[in-house]
Amino acid sequence: MGNGGIFGEIDAWISATALAALMLCAWIAGWRTSRRQQSAEGEPPGEKFSDASFAVLALLVAFTFGMSLQRHDQRRAMVVSESNSIGDFYTCATLLPEPGRTALQIAIRDYTKLHLHIAEIVHSGGDSTASLAELDQRIDVMTALVRESIERGTPVAVPLTNTLNEVTSSKALRLFAIEDRVPTSVIGLLFLSTILTMFLNGLRHGARGRSQYLGTISLVLLFGMVIYVILDLNQPGRGLIRVSQLPMERLLATMKK
Repeated sequence: MGNGGIFGEIDAWISATALAALMLCAWIAGWRTSRRQQSAEGEPPGEKFSDASFAVLALLVAFTFGMSLQRHDQRRAMVVSESNSIGDFYTCATLLPEPGRTALQIAIRDYTKLHLHIAEIVHSGGDSTASLAELDQRIDVMTALVRESIERGTPVAVPLTNTLNEVTSSKALRLFAIEDRVPTSVIGLLFLSTILTMFLNGLRHGARGRSQYLGTISLVLLFGMVIYVILDLNQPGRGLIRVSQLPMERLLATMKK
């Protein structure tokens, strides 16, 4: 579900590890280049450029992290919003007389179970196309049951219709939230800036004649971990950071009573 570009298809830890390796290679390349072309000037070559690149990189990391976190929070909010809309719809269904009440309650329960099943498929990285099609079919079933209740003259026709509309709207918004990712160009720019910054840092260290391996490795690990979190937040279909389905699970538990 969704399309996050190349960074959405590769696990976050793989991308972060590859970036860390590229950062080390860029630093080594800069260090060796500077050692071969030692400058006679008092200020090491690339000194000002290195400082400027770190400032730009810090700004870009903060910007990208904010975008990823905002989308993650939006997905969490959509779970709460959709569970509330389904709960309101289920409450209206309990006000219907038989035989429409039980049939609609069962349909809403099945719809909720299917949502939880789709969430598991999304997290495991599987293909949810068939389940999404089934989700549309469940909505058609609930719509038909609501229509039958209205034709029988139910006094809760207006709230029943409104809550059904809220369920369909929440579904569309939640699917959009899952598919909404940080643009690939932004993440690509972050990767490029990180590599370039390490290259310029290597130039500076080489000109000064200092290797500073420990500090460089620490910096690589730090940036690697931060970028891993950014990528993981941007991959709702895989990774360690998951969108909790607890509101939907609690709703389903109340439906069983």
